[in-house]
Amino acid sequence: MALAGAVLVYVVIHVIFLTLDHKDKKDDAKDRLLEKRRKRLLLFAILAATITYQAGLTPPGGFLLQDDELGHHAGDPVLLYNYPRRYNAFFYCNSVSFMLSISLILLLVNPNLYRPAIRSNALSVCTAVGLFCLMGAYAAGSTQHLKTSIYIFVLVAVVLFVAAGLLLVFLMKEINGNGNSAAVPPIEQDEEQKNFLMKEINGNGNSAAVPPIEQDEEQKKKEADERKESEEERKKHVRRKYLMLLGILVASVTYQAGLEPPGGAWQSSSNGYEAGDPVMHDNRRPRYLAFFYSNSVSFVASIVVIIMLLPHWLPNNKGEEWEEWSLRVMNWTIILDLVALLGSYAAGSNRGWKTSVYVFTLIVAVLGYFAIHLTLSFLFDRRKKQGSQPPV
Repeated sequence: MALAGAVLVYVVIHVIFLTLDHKDKKDDAKDRLLEKRRKRLLLFAILAATITYQAGLTPPGGFLLQDDELGHHAGDPVLLYNYPRRYNAFFYCNSVSFMLSISLILLLVNPNLYRPAIRSNALSVCTAVGLFCLMGAYAAGSTQHLKTSIYIFVLVAVVLFVAAGLLLVFLMKEINGNGNSAAVPPIEQDEEQKNFLMKEINGNGNSAAVPPIEQDEEQKKKEADERKESEEERKKHVRRKYLMLLGILVASVTYQAGLEPPGGAWQSSSNGYEAGDPVMHDNRRPRYLAFFYSNSVSFVASIVVIIMLLPHWLPNNKGEEWEEWSLRVMNWTIILDLVALLGSYAAGSNRGWKTSVYVFTLIVAVLGYFAIHLTLSFLFDRRKKQGSQPPV
């Protein structure tokens, strides 16, 4: 409860100091944008509350099945006695993420609270903190070795580096493409032509105003541009929404699979095995490592996508171009996310390499079917368009 109170106090202070001069004006466009951001924040809060609640009640490593001679009681977490520091790190990171998500849900159901909080980015800050705590809980609870936890944070850095690299590649392509265009932008050329025509009209004394026909054409062009811009914004919103849904789906399943790996964990220390360690780690180490790192890559990639979708971090100048590039980067990150998820499923769902080959074969067959279906659909639509064109 203290954590929830601290979150609420922070949000109130953040809103007070950053929205003192803000005047709440009626703006339908901004209100729609604010509602969209609210839905994305609410989706994250529901995700975090669901998986952290379950993980808090059933911590990684399982529970002691009976009392032992060391004074440990049945029902206590195994990880608490074998690795107390690691358990404390997992417990507090998981608890912070859970309380943050509950606080966000409480704030997001009250318009008088969430509107100024979203405008001041207070809720985005809380959400980002919750996501980083979620990664900390995953790093502490999914393994019992410090070196492996460090590898997970290295994976975070690698995924961020790859995302930044893809963004830079798209940026360089756009710069090279613009470098081949004319020196004067088309908009400036249109303005110069319009001014020249106005001067000619006024200079000849034909008319002091723009003819009604030209006014109607300009009005129609303006309305067409507004409709086009609205349609593009709708498409971007749809892309952001399905990226958020995919990120939430993968983050939830990979978080739970990382804390409770296939095969379970040893419940007692014997024969050189330590209680709380994954059984597959000792019996089939290569397969466990393939599952663990594929699952971790998928989890980290999904968290990075969610973080990129939360705030409006794009620069004001050329904001639409940056937004388009970021959506491309997130698309590629989601592809990496899903490929890693397929790999972790193939490695962790069975214990024989022959069965894993069958799983990969099924994956390739399904992807091949979709590729053939899309190709045939594209060719059919293209032929249909060519057939509908009138002869010259």
